[in-house]
Amino acid sequence: MLEHRVQPAIRGLRAYDPGHDLVALRRAAHSPLIELGSNENPYGPSPKAREAVQGCLGELALYPDPRGGDLKRALSQQHGVATAQIVLGNGSHELLMQLAQVFAGPGAGVVASQFGFAVYSIAAAAVGAVFEAAPALPMDHAMAGGHDLDAIAAVVDAGTHLVYLANPNNPTGTWFGADELEHFLTRIPADTIVAIDEAYAEFVDAPEWASSIPLVASHPNLIVLRTFSKAHGLAGMRVGYGIAQPELIDWLERIRESFNVNLLGLAAAEASLGDPQHLAEGVRRNKVERERLADALRSRGVFVFPSQTNFLLVRFGDGASRIDDALRERGVVLRPMGGYGLPDCLRITVGTAEQNAKLLAALDAVQ
Repeated sequence: MLEHRVQPAIRGLRAYDPGHDLVALRRAAHSPLIELGSNENPYGPSPKAREAVQGCLGELALYPDPRGGDLKRALSQQHGVATAQIVLGNGSHELLMQLAQVFAGPGAGVVASQFGFAVYSIAAAAVGAVFEAAPALPMDHAMAGGHDLDAIAAVVDAGTHLVYLANPNNPTGTWFGADELEHFLTRIPADTIVAIDEAYAEFVDAPEWASSIPLVASHPNLIVLRTFSKAHGLAGMRVGYGIAQPELIDWLERIRESFNVNLLGLAAAEASLGDPQHLAEGVRRNKVERERLADALRSRGVFVFPSQTNFLLVRFGDGASRIDDALRERGVVLRPMGGYGLPDCLRITVGTAEQNAKLLAALDAVQ
């Protein structure tokens, strides 16, 4: 009855798929689940972040700082940029959507890579833009399924308003080097916005990788997005941020929802930045377990995509869906990848040593 009132761009839009209904699964489970489907940090946030949240509980009746000034100042010191170069978001998801709202629109071109984060195409569709996914690197490449920057550059033209790149990429875990990115940027029109999604940046130790943040100074069309949801362990707080030159940030600020980052999130994120030791220890433990888990999975005869994140994309073949169902019956929840065009794959968050051992034991029982 109401369809004729719905904007044309929204009618064909599919909502973001978060995977299995974890809340329902938790309620039905007879014992705690092994939740390895959402790329959350199994070691949790900094104790300083927890303390900061506790300290804010007496202020819940008050609105948070609408400008997020304290967090911006902490981020300014962390990254060596001005506060005018920072925009805060309710997670980086909100910022990805805002970029399309501000810089795309009906008929505008939006380009990303095949097997890129699902929100990129959703953001484009929501504003009536024309989304194009450039072919990913072939599966026999060292970065199987990762971004082919040459292919992406080849489809960008004068009608392309916005390009989304993830480095490292979700869901493949693959990455590209700093030299490759600099060459790519020289091939992109100066008025095409390039958004580099670095949600998993803290986990990277590949020597050829480098953050894109220093490139912002010389590229007015570049914005780099980060989140506190992954390495900082604050997924429940929903805090993200973008770094760009002030003009680009100013356009985004014009549509930012008032008080878009909540009181507890602002406090927790700022406190987390003040505890680099906790962050470093979580990253270290993730690396150890990522390599151990990848080796164990490969020894079981499955293909594990290269990863510099806190997850592994694993090709199980035609039995992927059956394995996913069977593991879930045993209380192990992974992320199916059919919605990403990878129906033979499952994405596995790197858990603790205990969680990973239980996953492998369950996998041995169902394969």
